[in-house]
Amino acid sequence: MSLAVIRSRSLAGLDAPEVSVEVHLANGLPSFTLVGLADTEVKEARERVRAALATSGLEFPHNKRITVNLAPADLPKESGRFDLPIALGILAASGQIEAGRLDGFEFAGELGLAGDLRPVRGALALALALQRRGTERALVLPAASAEEAALVEGIAIHAASHLLDVVRAVLPAQDATPLPLARPGAAIPAEPGADWRDVKGQSAAKRALEIAAAGGHSLLMVGPPGTGKSMLAQRFAGLLPPMTQDEALESAALLSLNGDFRPARWRCRPLRAPHHSASSVALVGGGSPPRPGEISLAHHGVLFLDELPEFPRAALEALREPLESGRIVISRAARQAEFPARFQLLAAMNPCPCGHLGSPLRACRCTPDAIARYQGRISGPLLDRIDLQVEVPAVAPEALAASTQGEAGAQVAERVALARARQLRRQGLRNAELAGEPLEAHCALDAAASQFLQKAAARLAWSARSFHRVLRVARSVADLAGADRIALAHLAEAIQYRRVLGVG
Repeated sequence: MSLAVIRSRSLAGLDAPEVSVEVHLANGLPSFTLVGLADTEVKEARERVRAALATSGLEFPHNKRITVNLAPADLPKESGRFDLPIALGILAASGQIEAGRLDGFEFAGELGLAGDLRPVRGALALALALQRRGTERALVLPAASAEEAALVEGIAIHAASHLLDVVRAVLPAQDATPLPLARPGAAIPAEPGADWRDVKGQSAAKRALEIAAAGGHSLLMVGPPGTGKSMLAQRFAGLLPPMTQDEALESAALLSLNGDFRPARWRCRPLRAPHHSASSVALVGGGSPPRPGEISLAHHGVLFLDELPEFPRAALEALREPLESGRIVISRAARQAEFPARFQLLAAMNPCPCGHLGSPLRACRCTPDAIARYQGRISGPLLDRIDLQVEVPAVAPEALAASTQGEAGAQVAERVALARARQLRRQGLRNAELAGEPLEAHCALDAAASQFLQKAAARLAWSARSFHRVLRVARSVADLAGADRIALAHLAEAIQYRRVLGVG
């Protein structure tokens, strides 16, 4: 047979549309042509496939005119994942293997020159697309990628280490050596020694972080250097409830697109902490083809921005829409990609350039103009989208020298889990995501609390967004207290977290 069709998949954002790898052999001047909107990496498959077949002891049809079409033609194709299906298509078209035995599989894998199979990006996205399609096909991947894709339930994932492993698996039944089914890697326990009580003092900041964890709220910590802001942020993910199966798959699939996922970290909430030199593309995503940025890699986890005013202004402003919508749409001239970005923002900053404004231990040497310029690097619209602002003051030496005291992180996490479960039973989503009629229904106030909130909003010149965010935070405070309705005390506590920097 001179024509063979092998199934594979491309990547378009988090989706993985099906690609038909059509291989045709014809008489004529020897050539190897690859068409179908293929990127440079895909076109280089010609040399990798030629060498892999030769070194594996298989025949490459040197005297034929080889045409490989990657359909659909208008879908961009990138990376080396098409090496394996192209090689199998050539073998099937030249009659070295039976084409019909490939029909029940989809293939992806990059070939080394010796025929070994190397891992590919986005293996989880490929498996998720196959699961959603409801097909009975199995997926054949390199061993390292198969371990990752095996986390998706309901489909068969086969692992192969070499091109010859796949060839032997599709031989006639009496001669075939089936490929092993992949198994997900075992998760590792959380790193020991990073407990909540390691941060001494800072009871107000710890309380604000507990509220943020309970309701899924964003939070800004403001304080001098060395007061524990980074330590608190690093321990924050440990307070969040365990990920559900769907959340874990979404998070892992996004990390897989960048090659960052490790099966051993399965169901561990991501904590992303980019350096303040990160560009807007690094934060929200971009490139050609579009890749997810830090906000998407932190999906269902935590994005920690330390030294917030030092980030480029354009990068910070790019966070405004994803903080509201929970997704990011990256548009380019040739294509568009959408990535989820339901992250929890934690940010930290000094109160002034020298860092000691308001500190009882060291005098601030900054002028009022310098302080205003420094704090002005954070725009009002961005601050308006941050639910809680909390001061993290300097800790007295005697408190630092005292023995470790306070609650363990496990106790705080238990309260957070109870509060989060209460929200999901009541409204089916976190308090931070309440909007419209559900917000009015579940954050209803009595007459005294409503009047108090209206006076605070008028005096502090809140926007409508600030007004509603205070209601959501108050709902989380009430959930932590086990209250069915928002009381005046819950509302007062929520209001105090709005004006550390004097905005919103």
